[in-house]
Amino acid sequence: MLKSDLPFGSEFSPAQIDLPVLLEAAAAHGGDWHAFEAVVWERYFASHTSTSEYNQRKLANNTKLGMQAYGIIDDDARLTTVGESLYALREDAAALHAALGRHVLLMMKGMVVLQCVQDMQAAGEVVDLNRLRKALGERGVHVPRGGKHMSTLRLWLERAGVLYARWRVNEERVRELLGLGSDEIDVLAGMTPPQRAFLKALANIGEEVVVQANRVERLAAATYGVQFNEKALAKDVLYPLRDAGYLVLERGTKEPGRGAKSPVVRRSEKFVVDVALPLLEQFEGALLSELRPVLRRPLGAIMDDLSAADKHTRGLALEALAIRLMRLVDLTYVATRLRGTATAGAEVDIVFETDRLLYSRWQVQCKNTSAVALDDVAKEVGLTHMLKSNAIVIVSTGKIGPEARRYANSVMGTTNLCIVMLDGHDLDGIRADPTAIMDVLNREASSAMALKRLEK
Repeated sequence: MLKSDLPFGSEFSPAQIDLPVLLEAAAAHGGDWHAFEAVVWERYFASHTSTSEYNQRKLANNTKLGMQAYGIIDDDARLTTVGESLYALREDAAALHAALGRHVLLMMKGMVVLQCVQDMQAAGEVVDLNRLRKALGERGVHVPRGGKHMSTLRLWLERAGVLYARWRVNEERVRELLGLGSDEIDVLAGMTPPQRAFLKALANIGEEVVVQANRVERLAAATYGVQFNEKALAKDVLYPLRDAGYLVLERGTKEPGRGAKSPVVRRSEKFVVDVALPLLEQFEGALLSELRPVLRRPLGAIMDDLSAADKHTRGLALEALAIRLMRLVDLTYVATRLRGTATAGAEVDIVFETDRLLYSRWQVQCKNTSAVALDDVAKEVGLTHMLKSNAIVIVSTGKIGPEARRYANSVMGTTNLCIVMLDGHDLDGIRADPTAIMDVLNREASSAMALKRLEK
């Protein structure tokens, strides 16, 4: 079972406990977790007469585990550095909750949760625990089913004034707590792996150090395993980070044995390490960071971008289209095999899965071309053994060629695969009415059923 990327929160909710009381108990009994749990049990759970004492004490243990997960105490219930800072604020409720809220945003993936919520709201999606769990999964953040992780985190952020009306984000409060606004946070979230690695390496070197950029590049490559394009370091990394205000770039001197001068860099005042680095760490695992601005747009606007002059824009739109279409039928994003940007925006291959009724894996190819040919279908069929796919979905902004249809029918008639095909006409219908995707899928399912009918 995968470990949750959000902190365990059972029985550590502000609706259940009083944080100052727990902090004082940890200060008094740190080093003796049995004594700490006994205080928690007696204060909060001994009165639960509807359950056994054994289960009451399990609830108290959950409280301790929640405090550990939030980094407030260690295994023996001693206050950590974070816990000690909160303990010092225990008599000022507003300051205490603000400090914990800041800690949640920076160190408990709270900022990724907020961005996910905002993206869903911008795309017109309803935010509830089930949808949010799946959307976080698309960003590489695993949250187990049925846990209290998201609910507890939301309640602590509400106490800090970051959330209100359940899932509405108070952006001004986020700025107060972190010193960064949403635009600046979006810049950090949208950085490429080389840009993130370069900034992290620069932070490792030290605050006042001025160093040649190519030395930072080599340190970043060795430390974080990121590949840099040496010939495009300035264009891809240095200039974007300078323009974002995170480093100061100056002319350098010629290195011995090297033909070109390497510019020198140093951290800017804007690069506050204890804020920027935790955020970079959070965003590092996000699977869809580059697609966030596209996925926040209406489906029609995404389809409009398929005709954009810029191939990068076309590629991102094609990938976003595949994700939005599969979201309509509640499939879970797994991975992108071939990005549209690698093919001048012509095609993209994405893998989805679902565990409804039984587990199935869906292999989706979106093509921004005039027609789908037999070879396009054959390539996808050939990949199903490696990917262990059960279904192939081919989406075309153009037409599905007759040979491609005949080949797909032949495959479905002789194997357990299902091949679903959507053409430009289908996309026009889905654009006008997103629920029309069910009509298309039902049509394709009926066709597959006829091909796979058992002889009597």
